[in-house]
Amino acid sequence: MNAMFFLKRSTLAITLAGVLAMPATGMADTHTPLPVRAQSLVDEVTPQVISWRQDIHQHPELGNRETRTAGLVAEHLTSLGMQVRTEIAHTGVVGILKGAKEGPVVALRADMDALPVTEETGLPFASRVRTEYNGEEVGVAHACGHDMHVAILMGAAQVLAEMKDELAGTIIFVFQPAEEGAPKGEEGGAALMLKEGLFADLKPDAMFGLHVMTSPLGEISVRTQGQLASSDQLNITIKGKQTHGGMPWNGVDPIVTASQVVMGLQTITSRQLDVTNTPSVISIGAIKGGVRGNIIPDEVTMEGTIRTFDNNTRDEIHQHIERTAVNIAESAGATAEVKINKGYPATINDTELTNAMAPTLQRIAGDRFREATRSMASEDFAYFASEVPSMYFFLGTKPEGQPLAYPNHSPKFNPDERALPIGVSAMTALVLDYTNSH
Repeated sequence: MNAMFFLKRSTLAITLAGVLAMPATGMADTHTPLPVRAQSLVDEVTPQVISWRQDIHQHPELGNRETRTAGLVAEHLTSLGMQVRTEIAHTGVVGILKGAKEGPVVALRADMDALPVTEETGLPFASRVRTEYNGEEVGVAHACGHDMHVAILMGAAQVLAEMKDELAGTIIFVFQPAEEGAPKGEEGGAALMLKEGLFADLKPDAMFGLHVMTSPLGEISVRTQGQLASSDQLNITIKGKQTHGGMPWNGVDPIVTASQVVMGLQTITSRQLDVTNTPSVISIGAIKGGVRGNIIPDEVTMEGTIRTFDNNTRDEIHQHIERTAVNIAESAGATAEVKINKGYPATINDTELTNAMAPTLQRIAGDRFREATRSMASEDFAYFASEVPSMYFFLGTKPEGQPLAYPNHSPKFNPDERALPIGVSAMTALVLDYTNSH
């Protein structure tokens, strides 16, 4: 980032901590959330954004199967005069908008896929879709808010396209499939988009993404560095020697060994890692072995998850797990086979970019701007963030006065649509502020 960018922002804040310390009312006295024309365009598109959201919500599609949603997006971007690419990572859509002035390249991202969840919201536009998932018939619902994300980005695309003559630089609108994971045996999501050359010809200088959450309506929160955790699948097989349960000395008990391994794994995060660096979790969620109470089995399998906010710590944890499981098993006369399937990396917000753009988010959110709390959930936006400087933030959708809001992935998840224009404003403002400052 160039010096002019920071000089222009130095009167607002240089760090996220500085922004959080500033009174929101003071900023409101001297700053409007958006330029007048941009705000007018957001107001105009809001009813259409709500309509898009409800339509997409009523017709959800699982990962790598978002054909209807992709068609809706592609048609809209084409109508705005953009250069449009389709079928990236199966169903991904990318629109490119070139402003009238020279400037940086900025990417905005929305994920499109729904979840294998049967909706229980009772909304008039609730999903009644059913399909097959991993060999089972399931309901399909936008229980994570990706319908909101798509509608917000479609709205921001329309606002920015109508401001093309005033716009500096190039904007890449990335509509991504399969954030929740590709079907078994398939690749998908952000990693596949990058593999298929998403940024091969045009690499962004900065990238932004958002996620709706059940925080208070209109709250915008962000943090530097690790915001969402990495997610890795852990499988451990303990092999012993089968024997009669009344004569355990004639065999090697893999159940007792597995229990010792479970306890040993907990000492990794509490005793073997520097806990001041980042929070980390190792959890075993399933243990399977044996068929009846008086037979000690040959084998026990364990399944779990590994979460951390730092990708170097992630690699260190993997090494400790292997050593702990293998050595505990050996001490019991058993063996341990450890398999770790890497999932999404930690989502790391670029410190310089986040500190620079925090004033923009605060201007949109006012006194509802917060430093985000870390979440142990994971996101494949992390792959984009590993390629280009990126910032990922949360948008609150819990209705005011409502004591309970069902969380993301609940069959009753029902975000407040009044958050939609706030999301459009935030995405629009980030583009305008970033491009005008370079």
